Amino acid sequence: MDKSNGSTTSSFKMERIIELARCSKLDRIVLAGSRSPHRMFEMHRRGYIRVSTTASCGLPRGQYAVALVEWQLPSIKALAATLDWLVHFLAPAGVLVIALDTRECPDRGKLRSMLARLGFRVEAGTRCEQGIAISARRLDVAQAAAAA
Repeated sequence: MDKSNGSTTSSFKMERIIELARCSKLDRIVLAGSRSPHRMFEMHRRGYIRVSTTASCGLPRGQYAVALVEWQLPSIKALAATLDWLVHFLAPAGVLVIALDTRECPDRGKLRSMLARLGFRVEAGTRCEQGIAISARRLDVAQAAAAA
């Protein structure tokens, strides 16, 4: 148990993930991964009220500002399939944050090329004891912001 707030310590610190996402408490957020129900309640406790899991997010219509994926499976193909499906839920200017367990972490080069194939560019990342977390935005939105 984490003595500071009485909850169990999670594999990735929520503060780091939220920092990478740069989301507000009013943004629509979708969570994917085996810990997503737990994470949804954790985010609700922090004041993020518009959070859903992939089990309850409805049909993909580009309605979410942020997609958070906490991945613990070793298969890069399974992650690719999840991201292929999940990116359709993101708004054009949405951000994708992926937290990967170091022990199960696929080659980061493969992850970058997978994101590029989906039209995303890695913007930031962080390493912690349990793994790595990265944030990525769509290339066309990132290029339009750089040109402005």
